[in-house]
Amino acid sequence: MLTSRNPATGEVIAEYDEHTDAHVRALIDEAHDRQQEWRRTSFAHRAGILRAAADELEQRSDELAALMTAEMGKPISDGRGEAEKCAWVCRHYADHAESMLADVPLDADRATSYLHHEPLGLVLAVMPWNFPLWQVFRFAAPALMAGNGALLKHASNVTGCAIAIEDVFVAAGAPPGLFRTLRIGSDKVESVLEHDLVRAATLTGSVPAGSAVAATAGRLLKKTVLELGGSDPYVVLADADVEAAAETCATSRLINSGQSCIAAKRFVVVDEVHDRFVEALVAEMGAAVVGDPTEEATTVGPMAQESLRDDLHDQVERSIGEGASLRLGGQKPTGPGAFYPPTVLTGVTPEMVAGAEELFGPVAAVLRADDEADAIRIANETRFGLGAAVFTEDLERGERIAARELEAGCCFVNDFVASDPRLPFGGVKDSGYGRELSHLGIGEFVNQKTVVVGKKIG
Repeated sequence: MLTSRNPATGEVIAEYDEHTDAHVRALIDEAHDRQQEWRRTSFAHRAGILRAAADELEQRSDELAALMTAEMGKPISDGRGEAEKCAWVCRHYADHAESMLADVPLDADRATSYLHHEPLGLVLAVMPWNFPLWQVFRFAAPALMAGNGALLKHASNVTGCAIAIEDVFVAAGAPPGLFRTLRIGSDKVESVLEHDLVRAATLTGSVPAGSAVAATAGRLLKKTVLELGGSDPYVVLADADVEAAAETCATSRLINSGQSCIAAKRFVVVDEVHDRFVEALVAEMGAAVVGDPTEEATTVGPMAQESLRDDLHDQVERSIGEGASLRLGGQKPTGPGAFYPPTVLTGVTPEMVAGAEELFGPVAAVLRADDEADAIRIANETRFGLGAAVFTEDLERGERIAARELEAGCCFVNDFVASDPRLPFGGVKDSGYGRELSHLGIGEFVNQKTVVVGKKIG
């Protein structure tokens, strides 16, 4: 049984029967049949369905936002924005997939030689709860436009969202079964990936989950793309606009109530402006509106589950026990729901829990650095490498640090890290491998086939 529970109240919303093994096999067979037909359709045909899906998302944005709010506590206004962003990624690939996957002439000693792109087949997507629509659509839009079929194993607490996504594609005119939600637990992922008709997998989630999928896929020689955890460092240099930097940093830290892989996690601030930055950050974090996620004014809702809130609070308490100072928040509410207040820890060092582990909630860890070189060293002293940012009024300096010094897949200057259909997205080190979005994302699940035509024989 898969259970959806409202994290703001603790009440059970819905329960769903899991698919049996036999049902899963039948759904995979059906998806394969649909994909074999779909791969032979034109880009124009696929684009029409993706554009219709975008229209569905926009028309149903209130309904979908309310569903996300109910299942994982997302503030209602954020939910509408998420649905609209999914529409954007559908239209982006509808507009550009054909040119992205066009044949590429190759210069070789033959009459004709070129690179041709063909879909791999069925791709299994193992997705998390924190952005229950966006995480799926940023995979599904390019995968379907490339001619693949999709199997979704979503987080069990957002099963309603998983079903709604499938409904969106069917309503848009996609062949029923081409995109299929599998109602299964995590313990069934390995058996699905082992199915001969499943050719690849993509996972967004924890390092242990990614390692498990990668191990299975490696044994089976199947392609994977992994987007895992992050402990994104934001470096604030002495010449930064400190107040503007603090505002941007707080905004990033509190995105999705702090539950985002690319939310700012560690703030590495040079000594010269450290105290000013802390004061400004505390003010910005303290101004957040925490409360009922169905209210338009709410900017920080509950965490997705009480167990996640309790784990985060444990990380905060252990960090304080290691010598960190609590400047804001840090008290676990006693009322119903998985709420946690915006929290600021200072005096954090890379060895502490708050410096070494991912804090997946509204908790900011501030680390003091001597100078630029020390700040870069501290920023890179992590096993993660998803996103990073640097704040400085010298844009050439900032670009140099972002491009050449920070060890992350996405590095921004004077802005918070965000995903964009036009930009490659992914990480290094324990944050995973491969890229989503842009032309690189659509290229992950295609066969890049070399075609050579020689002279006639005889």
